[in-house]
Amino acid sequence: MTAKKRTIVAKFGGTSVGSAERMIQVAHIVENLSKVDRTVVVLSAMSSYIKAEGTTSMLLEAADDILLPNSTIYLDIVSKIEANHLKAVSEGIKNPAIRTDTAKDISHFCQRLRDFMSAAEILDEISPRSHDVIISVGEKLSARIFTSVLLDRGIKASFVNLDQIVQKSFDAKHLDQGFYDYLSSRLIQVISELEPDSIPVVTGYLGPIPGSIVATIGRGYTDLTAALIAVGLNARELQIWKEVDGIFTADPRKAPKARLLHSISPEEAAELTYYGSEVIHPFTMDQVIEASIPIRIKNAFKPEGQGTVIFPQKDTSNDTDSAVAVQHHPRATAITIKENITILNIHSKRKSVSHGFFAQIFSTLDKFGIVVDLISTSEVHVSMALGPHISREKIEMAVADLRKHARVGDFGGCVAICRNLIFPKVDTVSNMTILSLVGREMRQLVGVAALMFSTLAKYSINLEMISQG
Repeated sequence: MTAKKRTIVAKFGGTSVGSAERMIQVAHIVENLSKVDRTVVVLSAMSSYIKAEGTTSMLLEAADDILLPNSTIYLDIVSKIEANHLKAVSEGIKNPAIRTDTAKDISHFCQRLRDFMSAAEILDEISPRSHDVIISVGEKLSARIFTSVLLDRGIKASFVNLDQIVQKSFDAKHLDQGFYDYLSSRLIQVISELEPDSIPVVTGYLGPIPGSIVATIGRGYTDLTAALIAVGLNARELQIWKEVDGIFTADPRKAPKARLLHSISPEEAAELTYYGSEVIHPFTMDQVIEASIPIRIKNAFKPEGQGTVIFPQKDTSNDTDSAVAVQHHPRATAITIKENITILNIHSKRKSVSHGFFAQIFSTLDKFGIVVDLISTSEVHVSMALGPHISREKIEMAVADLRKHARVGDFGGCVAICRNLIFPKVDTVSNMTILSLVGREMRQLVGVAALMFSTLAKYSINLEMISQG
């Protein structure tokens, strides 16, 4: 009696499937995976090594162009996208019938997109839902072509379009875990309707999400799709295939001696992602880790490597289902940097700040949608690190607002006290870098901070602020 295969969900990034040659190589990876495990494939839109040249970035650019007066650049962008994908069809599929059918579908998707964009131009409106419809085309195109690449190799596969996955109404302002549990159940419902010996090739796009998929989930929505499928199928492993060997102790492009980490904890992975390393979105990771499913980061260009495994927090010392168990490192696990940081400094010349001082600061930042990466405080001083994604315009507006409050003297909200307030000073420092040491239980490791400070001093690097958490 043959043992029932367990499931692996394999998500491939845009660079991994960025050309016909790459798709053929990924098809070989999928073919090998499917010999051992039932395999579900989730794809991003085709991309190059330069993110701005990827299909999703081009579609976002086209969406922005629609409402510009007398502009037809969006149509040129769609034509370029169509040509790129038809080239992949021509070069990646040998069977004439499969090639012809696939090319027709690609042209059909692109023509529907042109019609949709032209209608939006006439209406002079791009709603969040319209925005989602536009960017969804990228994943449809890549998944449709890759399905045919598998079929061309004699591998049974099914194209799964998630356009209509959301069939209930949800409040965009109150999306909780129940919404993501619903998505997971719907995904499994769709996949379970396929023939069991057919490999599902799923669009990374989840359908129109309340409040817009980019605003609600972000550009990492394809990872979330894969995670929700893995949870619903109780997968043995979620594999994220990228163009790197896994997670390193530092960025190997900047630190040639950086070592590949064979395993890492979810907390360490979340810290590395937040502070500069593109690993996997923490919310996506939470979905599978809560279900005790390991995540393996692998290199689609070097599939023979073992990659890095993010293990759920459990005792894995006797784990035989995965290649390696969590290692407790005697020092920092990894070092990461996040560049183009702006430091916002607020100084008070009083001996102690008045009641409401901090509340007013964060209320002002919230007003302009500014999220703080790091914060360091003393009795009379606050320093905050603001990420590179925050525009200079937003920062300048927030600084002006904070200075306005300082002149009026309403930090603390007490007019009688504030009349005598020696007003705070607000300034910014640009082009800074966050250097983070990441590791489990580092607070118990004696000498780590001293080693970091002495190393920075050795290379004449000054510290603007320090934070621990």
